[in-house]
Amino acid sequence: MMDFHCHLDLYPGARDVYKEASRRNVFTWLVTTSPKAFSATSRVLGASPTVLITPGLHPEIAHERASELALLLEQISTSRAVGEVGLDGSPRFKQHYTIQRRIFSAVVKRCAELGGRTLSIHSRQAVRDVLAELAQNPGYGTAVLHWFSGTMADLMAADAQGCWFSIGPAMFESANGRSLVQKMPRDRVVPESDGPFAKIDGKSVMPWSADDTARRLSVLWGLPPEDTEETLTFNGKQLLRLIGIVENRT
Repeated sequence: MMDFHCHLDLYPGARDVYKEASRRNVFTWLVTTSPKAFSATSRVLGASPTVLITPGLHPEIAHERASELALLLEQISTSRAVGEVGLDGSPRFKQHYTIQRRIFSAVVKRCAELGGRTLSIHSRQAVRDVLAELAQNPGYGTAVLHWFSGTMADLMAADAQGCWFSIGPAMFESANGRSLVQKMPRDRVVPESDGPFAKIDGKSVMPWSADDTARRLSVLWGLPPEDTEETLTFNGKQLLRLIGIVENRT
């Protein structure tokens, strides 16, 4: 199994969850929420051949951690991928949107300067601005829009720009989520958990939830679960190559 967006370090009993994810999954992308969190997580959890830990600065806390931007840009230079980064235009965080945009712009520009990175991107109520920033820096690399929640027009625009999408079981809990997932390009969809934040029936989605995602997705695609799982696995391998991870990891 694979998980392309997970906050492994923020689960209760994170060390045990990390070990279990390393055992069960052939790949887990551990996205961090701030540069200092990336440093601490890398130190505390240590290296694993099946877990990729990446630096990020979550837009929900951008105004609190803006002083860490220089550290983030430095960390990006030695990382294969970046996440979680992006923009959040929802009412709760809109007041800090200018700061978010300054940080995200600097991150995308830095990725372009370095020859491209793969980014796990938060885009809640901000899809058009995210896409505009990416378009202004054509050498930025590969965008993976995690838990996409825009409009159908936003989805078409993101598809046209070649974006990837990471989806998890919790996305299927809403009618809008199911509608969006159904229309996503089938060759650019990969599984995620977004745990421990994503929940189903009050319980956090775990990093080894890819089979659940495949089962739910198969209903929308009208395919057997095993065929859907095969597609997600193939897509995951393709994305790993874009990240720059060697084939034997999969």
